[in-house]
Amino acid sequence: MTENTQQQTAAPTELPTQYTPAEVEGPLYERWVERGYFEADAKSEKPPYTIVIPPPNVTGALHLGHAFQVTLMDALTRRKRMQGFETLWLPGMDHAGIATQNKVEQQLAEEGKSRHDLGREQFVERVWQWKEEYGGRILGQLRRLGAGLDWTRERFTMDEGLSRAVQKIFKDLYEDGLIYRAERIINWCPRCLTALSDIEVEYQEDAGELVSIRYGEGEDSLVVATTRAETMLGDTAVAVHPEDERYKHLVGKQIKLPLTDRTIPVVADEHVDPEFGTGAVKVTPAHDPNDFAIGQRHDLPTLTVMDEHGVITVHGPFLGLDRFEARSAIVGALKEQGRIVAEKRPYMHSVGHCSRCKTTVEPRLSMQWWVKVGPLAKAAGDAVRDGSVEIHPKELSRRYFDWVDNMHDWCISRQLWWGHRIPIWYGPEGQVVCVGPDEEPPGTEAEGWKQDPDVLDTWFSSGLWPFSTLGWPEKTPDLAKFYSTDVLLTGHDIIFFWVARMMMFGLYSMDGQVPFKTVALTGLVRDEFGKKMSKSNPNAVDPITWMDAYGSDAVRFTLAKGANPGADVPIGEDWVQASRNFANKIWNATRFAMMNGATIEGPLPDASAMSATDRWILSRLNETVAQVDALYDDFQFAKLSESLYHFAWDEVFAWYVELSKTTFFAGGEGAKVSGRVLGEVLDVMLRLLHPIVPFVTDTLWTTLTGGESLVIADWPKDSGFRDEAAEKEIELVQRVVTEVRRFRKEQGLQDAQKVPARLDLSGTALVAHEAAIRQILRLQPEGEAFEATASLPVAGATVSLDLSGTIDVAAERKRLAKDLAAAEKEKAQAEAKLGNEAFLAKAPDNVVDKIKGRLAKADEDIARIQAQLDRLPQA
Repeated sequence: MTENTQQQTAAPTELPTQYTPAEVEGPLYERWVERGYFEADAKSEKPPYTIVIPPPNVTGALHLGHAFQVTLMDALTRRKRMQGFETLWLPGMDHAGIATQNKVEQQLAEEGKSRHDLGREQFVERVWQWKEEYGGRILGQLRRLGAGLDWTRERFTMDEGLSRAVQKIFKDLYEDGLIYRAERIINWCPRCLTALSDIEVEYQEDAGELVSIRYGEGEDSLVVATTRAETMLGDTAVAVHPEDERYKHLVGKQIKLPLTDRTIPVVADEHVDPEFGTGAVKVTPAHDPNDFAIGQRHDLPTLTVMDEHGVITVHGPFLGLDRFEARSAIVGALKEQGRIVAEKRPYMHSVGHCSRCKTTVEPRLSMQWWVKVGPLAKAAGDAVRDGSVEIHPKELSRRYFDWVDNMHDWCISRQLWWGHRIPIWYGPEGQVVCVGPDEEPPGTEAEGWKQDPDVLDTWFSSGLWPFSTLGWPEKTPDLAKFYSTDVLLTGHDIIFFWVARMMMFGLYSMDGQVPFKTVALTGLVRDEFGKKMSKSNPNAVDPITWMDAYGSDAVRFTLAKGANPGADVPIGEDWVQASRNFANKIWNATRFAMMNGATIEGPLPDASAMSATDRWILSRLNETVAQVDALYDDFQFAKLSESLYHFAWDEVFAWYVELSKTTFFAGGEGAKVSGRVLGEVLDVMLRLLHPIVPFVTDTLWTTLTGGESLVIADWPKDSGFRDEAAEKEIELVQRVVTEVRRFRKEQGLQDAQKVPARLDLSGTALVAHEAAIRQILRLQPEGEAFEATASLPVAGATVSLDLSGTIDVAAERKRLAKDLAAAEKEKAQAEAKLGNEAFLAKAPDNVVDKIKGRLAKADEDIARIQAQLDRLPQA
């Protein structure tokens, strides 16, 4: 009948009257860790299941986004461990180059110092000290959440092993011609003083200005529009479309560049859109990526007019001005010369900002290191196309292809001191040598050798995360056992940042073996109104605060219940309170059940010895097991959480326990059978719930069963037992109870108020359930003075009630008559409007639909109220 019975030692049957998460969670988690439940064994013969955690920044603190994804990963790995897999969930942190360096520089600034006062070596030592003292707070917070990570394998992107991996792949890519150094336009942060990759730039609509400027004189003049007037000092051409008749006479000619002594050519380039603006664009190859491309095609010179701080370097009246100061000054000077044709302020347009410090990014020509992504990106795209890697939900794979199929070469050098230093050495005779792990530099500084001063983009090292954390480039037992990893669970917003890079590097370094078999993409956590949570907004929530107030299980269940694949997750404190109530319900109902004979001792009785109620709940139990398994395999966390909630709260506690109370109270063999069935149901239910709400379930299960821990218990299996007849029988009981409850509510009766009743159940399967129905509905046996004042035909039976003395019939009729009159008035008004042709001819469709809805609602109210009146006894 079931495959889930686990004989355990005798268990204590007492639980505290209240569940207090704060007293349970911390000690219980430490016990799990001390007993080594989360440690994976590379020598095990069990099938492997591996997830590597997306490494949080060493500077980070737990936010709801972290808590959301960690909850889902924990649920996946806890279930797989219970299913008998050798499960590795590997923890670690990212060194977060820009963010961490900023933290330490801020600390130094408070001391009146800069990193240059310390020098590179001492500054890096200072960062390591900061990391040991302040970094990694988030890992402790993950413990608080209950994350079942293998802490013996914790990694850091700057630890020795991962640093070797970075050196190794850099040299491999360099020798294969996939890493190169070139002068290109890059995104530059004048505040962080480093290059940024495209994915480290956040675009937002800024209120700027659009200024139209006349270049040249008379017939040999044209007008260009720009939002960055300061860059005109670096213009080396004006471009027009080759088919634009307005400017054909100017192509090839030189025109004067205002505010300078230079002339610049007019070039024809198909990049120019003749329909946009004036059809003529200024070309500043050193300060705009599109202009740089035009410059390459036309062999234009590049003039850099700003330094790394965004300060003008061109000799003249604007020298030394900040770029924004220069913008105003240049527009003013152009006005004096009569060169301004038009101005628009504010002009809303998309402007890039540094994702770390929010400074406006400056496109800048710079010598940097690059990854040639073409062949790597193709392999990453092919791995999804051929099914080697599945993106879930499937519809988001299109976004992945849009990225990898159109990826530009990746700028990987950063002008920082904290990070993996580029392993390139330059010699006194112009030599360039790449140094791999275990290799010595080609010479000393005294001999004229210098290492490249830049460090690698943080995403470079994290792109190696799935295999470097397992020991690569060494052939370790962990790498052999646990690679490829099974699931990468991450937000859909990071598919470009991280997923594509791991795919490229994993396929390249691991001989075509994918880094993960499935990419499960989640949405973003938002507030209850659907707004994005942000530290700068008052809607940001510290999940630790909610854990303190409601317990970690409540936070976890709330997050899982909102986790539809790829969809954003709205969350509010009321929902966490509801989940806390669910945890309390599990606790209280299990405690009640155990006090009334629920047990797992002995074999489960044969179905022939069970009541229909017992067979019904076991049938529903197995159906729930099957449903939850299917939903886990499809990453449908919201649906499986809802399924478990419905089964536990509604079917077990609200129906089975209530229907069985008369059996338990009566005692005897029936009570023993139902006690064993209830013990079985609770055992399996707690195991099903454990991956999402681990603390309360483990505490209850060990008390119920005497088992060591749910962490290492077996996952339930669907035995295939179904009893359709029992399910139909209990469905009849539910219909009767629901209908009578509804009637009692309509009559204003209190839930605990007892009412005399006659139950005519003859000829139905309900006969065996009369005692339970009466107990649930507070229906007393009919006495000698019984007089049926209301009869409810339902499910082939009739329930007759004597309401005399329980309600004021006259007052109730008066109240209902008033409600009926209001509903009839509403109906008449709606019908009058819908019957007015003039009104219908003028009214918008949405207004007409609203009135039709009012009419339908009025009809429903009239029918409902009239039925209530008909059921009332005559006054």
